[in-house]
Amino acid sequence: MQAQISKLLAAAVSSLQDAGDLPADTNIAVQVTRSKDGTHGDFASNLALQLSKAAKVPARTLAEKIAAHIPEDPGVARVEIAGPGFINFYLHTNHDAGILRQILQTKEGFGRNKAHTGRKILIEFVSANPTGPLHVGHGRGAAYGASIAHLLEAVGHQVQREYYINDTGRQMDILAVSVWLRYLKLCGQTLHFPDNAYQGDYIWDIAASVHREHEHAFFHPAEALDLQSGNHTDGKVDAESHIDTVIDKAKNLLTEDDYKTLLDYALGTLTRDIQNDLELFAVTFDQWYSEQSLGQARIQEVLDTLTRNGHTYQKDGALLFNSTAFGDEKDRVLIRKNGKATYFASDIAYHLDKYDRNFDQLINIWGADHHGYMARIRAALQALGKDTGRLHILLVQFANLYENGERLPMSTRSGEFVTLRQLRKQIGKDAARFFYVMRKCEQHLDFDLDLATSKTHDNPVYYVQYAHARICSILKQGSTPLQDEILADIDDGLLASEQEKSLVKQLAQFPESVQVAADQLAPHIVVNYLRELASSFHRFYNAHQVLVPEPEMRNARLKLIRATQIVLENGLKLLDVSAPEQM
Repeated sequence: MQAQISKLLAAAVSSLQDAGDLPADTNIAVQVTRSKDGTHGDFASNLALQLSKAAKVPARTLAEKIAAHIPEDPGVARVEIAGPGFINFYLHTNHDAGILRQILQTKEGFGRNKAHTGRKILIEFVSANPTGPLHVGHGRGAAYGASIAHLLEAVGHQVQREYYINDTGRQMDILAVSVWLRYLKLCGQTLHFPDNAYQGDYIWDIAASVHREHEHAFFHPAEALDLQSGNHTDGKVDAESHIDTVIDKAKNLLTEDDYKTLLDYALGTLTRDIQNDLELFAVTFDQWYSEQSLGQARIQEVLDTLTRNGHTYQKDGALLFNSTAFGDEKDRVLIRKNGKATYFASDIAYHLDKYDRNFDQLINIWGADHHGYMARIRAALQALGKDTGRLHILLVQFANLYENGERLPMSTRSGEFVTLRQLRKQIGKDAARFFYVMRKCEQHLDFDLDLATSKTHDNPVYYVQYAHARICSILKQGSTPLQDEILADIDDGLLASEQEKSLVKQLAQFPESVQVAADQLAPHIVVNYLRELASSFHRFYNAHQVLVPEPEMRNARLKLIRATQIVLENGLKLLDVSAPEQM
């Protein structure tokens, strides 16, 4: 009904434009929200307040004009103007009639629609560098992306999920060298391990596997490395320059095949580990896209196109993209002075490949640390003549993990982090998935482990799941449960109490919540809906006995709670959270 009211308001504004009461070029963004206070109607809009300046009349006066031009609708009982110019919509009291029957008949299909059938969307998310296990920060992007994909499919979109594996470049070299140095340590060598190599225990594990399978095949004495050397600044070793020196020495000492074997072993181990972690977290992908698969020819094609169109220039031996001409804060390096392509160059090629696959919309879900990267990738696509309106980039703030009131550290390079696997084992997949999408993606999330593991009503996922389990328990009691087909035909007109009507009304809002959540790419809307539905059910349960002696009332209430059970399960499924039958 929210979408229908938006259409009614848009029609009214169009009529005012035709009449000359509003400029024809007025930018219209109709906003309709569900009223929290029933005395103010079922829905409200601040449209008149938004357009009063363009109309050059007071907002309340404009609201009255808009209301007068709203087309009649069988679902709307009346429209009233409130305050400085809010437009409140009151629905007919029988608007939700038949909703319980509809839920029992459509079951898992309730809340789903085909509004966007045939529209193809590519959603790329997580895409963490395969240099270590996924940590809890990555988990938020995983949960958010997976839930968004479910929501988009629920409203008819054809969705493809993709993970982009950054398996080339300097980070891969640091990974290979980190494993090799630990391997040499296991071979009995005493050597200095660079502070900015990967420090985690997982590097030891990979090195041990390499040593076990290949023994001394990659052995070189520590003296050949001379790890104490490096570039110095004011008598101190420059860490980044030093690790680059170590990489060069490793490549010189090892054969090309041996170096590739080490790198592939580490990369394969960590990629499989990431895939396994995500699957256990109920996050799957249709495609794992390797950066290596782009090939140098594809990257060179992009560079040639940018150069041919006059968007690159040489400076100090490097090739730069003139991205400031397209709104970026500074120009970006494409080819370093050592002749190697930057990550940015390959990322342009990857995005160009996305466009070539003819999706209607491309969605990137990145960590908040990629904020500065948005402008440069849009600039490159614009320079290549692509419609940047098809690309939607969402930034997800990393989650801060708290236990016993203390924040836990997360740093892949230093090895100090809580893995997604550890989180899942400690609090369970359900709690993690639910907590991760409780807030807007751009908001900071403080993840309270103690709350997530508590079995109290303060724990939101427990509160929602408990509502489902409580319904299951009621339905199993008493005589043989009625089939949905029988319940659907039962008269629910006896459900006249405040708590019963409120629960029916809440159930009717589910399709609308799913549609809005999909349109706004906002799974937290479904989370909020489920919490409100659980609260509405618990209020009903505390006020009324379901299995009363009177068969008509008993069956009507059984119909109500069975419909509630279906909607709770449908909503939780969109978040990949289970609906337990007992707790």
